Amino acid sequence: MGAIYVRPNGTYTAKIRRKGFPALSRTFKTRSEAETWMAAHEATIAARIAAVRAIEEHKRIASQCAPRYRLFGDLMIRYLEEVTPGKRAAADEAIRLRGLLGHSLASCPLEGLTASRIAEWRDERLKKVSGSTVNRDMNLLSHVIQVARGEWEVALVDNPFHRVRRPREGRPRERRISRSEEAALLKACVTTQNPYVRPIIILALETAMRRGEIVGLEWERVFLAELSVQLTQTKTAIPRGVALSSRAVATLEALRPNTPNCGELKGPVFPGLTTNALKLAFRRVVKRAGITDLRFHDLRHEATSRLFEKQLAVMDVATITGHQDVRMLRRYTHLQVRDLAKKLG
Repeated sequence: MGAIYVRPNGTYTAKIRRKGFPALSRTFKTRSEAETWMAAHEATIAARIAAVRAIEEHKRIASQCAPRYRLFGDLMIRYLEEVTPGKRAAADEAIRLRGLLGHSLASCPLEGLTASRIAEWRDERLKKVSGSTVNRDMNLLSHVIQVARGEWEVALVDNPFHRVRRPREGRPRERRISRSEEAALLKACVTTQNPYVRPIIILALETAMRRGEIVGLEWERVFLAELSVQLTQTKTAIPRGVALSSRAVATLEALRPNTPNCGELKGPVFPGLTTNALKLAFRRVVKRAGITDLRFHDLRHEATSRLFEKQLAVMDVATITGHQDVRMLRRYTHLQVRDLAKKLG
């Protein structure tokens, strides 16, 4: 469990002690920073404990199978341990894989991993989650098989995921955020324990950056004098520059430590914050604001919509948002048509 202690000099020391894990301790200037750090690390420890339990349960099931069988979950665990850590979104993929280890498909012997068995799992999964989620799951599990056949020399005739129909993706979300909802969100941030949620919401609405891109911001890549930030870790693995509005610049200025030269700043803009901690904090803020059906990614959609409403060209918007395929921006063409109609009179 974690605890926070006030030191004689007015700083706050957060300590975490959990059986089976090394003790962690760090000192911060404010209690809110200490609470943010402690919550993030406690969440990480909880996730590791859950992962260990899932793996132990799978091994227990595997031990009850005939020795000649290898379960699909065996491959998933090896992939989780050897392949996932090398990916940019390792934390998110690890959570997805651990969840999938709890499905019956993980306990399926490789000899019984047929297209019909996968199709049955697909249909069961579709009763609980969207087609987009199932497709992401299938892509990941298909790659597990691909790596197993190619690098681990697992004797499989083919990849059965290639013979299973994919569910329809469905229409992309068109959730806009009204100015009143934005005001309610920011107001709800006043009482949140995480001091970073409010500035992150503003940055997301002003820059259209993804959650992971914002969490991973480093001061070395923030150039306030040039009104831009340079992203090196992106979803597409292609670095890009993001122009900053005056509101975004003011938000980053307020986060700057008190140093005489911004160029000398180093380290994360949001120290101790993880994408999962932000995800949970954002959910609490949305609930406190009394807003329904709002996800963090909707902020990116709203930001992109506002860029088009400012009459930026498609390529200009793509440069800011990082869309490699401008066809992905076609969903915003109704905004351009509306502006054209105004010009026609």
